[in-house]
Amino acid sequence: MQANARVKQVELARKLGVAQSTVLERVRRLEEQGVIKGYKADIDPGKLGLSVQAFVSVTLNRHGADIIRKFEDGIRAMSFVRTSYHLTGRFDYLLHVAVKDLEQLGALVKTQIASLPGFGKSETFVIFSGIKEDRGWPIDAAALSTVKDHGKPGRQK
Repeated sequence: MQANARVKQVELARKLGVAQSTVLERVRRLEEQGVIKGYKADIDPGKLGLSVQAFVSVTLNRHGADIIRKFEDGIRAMSFVRTSYHLTGRFDYLLHVAVKDLEQLGALVKTQIASLPGFGKSETFVIFSGIKEDRGWPIDAAALSTVKDHGKPGRQK
C-alpha cells in the first residue's frame, strides 16, 4: 500500500494469501491506530512549475517557548515550505522548500523566513537532483508486532 495506495483490497488479499475481509479489517485497524495517516497523490513539483528545490537551515537567535511557537506557526503558513524539522545540533530547523526559480527562493529566504520571530541566520542548499526519494517506511515483523491488535482472540497482542 505504501508503493500504491490505490491497490485494490482484493488484490492485496490475493498477494497475501488471506481473505479480503481480513485485509479490510487490518487496514481499518491501521487507520484507527494512526499507523496509516492518510492517502496522498505523489505530485511532480516540476510539473507544477516548482523547478527549484532547496534545504534551508535556520538558527534562531532566541529559544523561548513563545518564540519557537510563533516561528513554527509562521513556517506552517508558508506554502513553499514542503517539510520542516526541528533539530538538535548546529541548526535549529531544516526546511525543504520548492519554488519556481532562484529569484523566488531568494525572496522566500530573505523576506519571508528571515522576518519570522526569533530568526537568527540561515544557510541555503540548492538541490541538484534527487538520489533517493522513498516515501515508504521499512516494515518488518518486529515493526508490525508493535501495532496493537486490541486483544482480539487468536491475534498477537
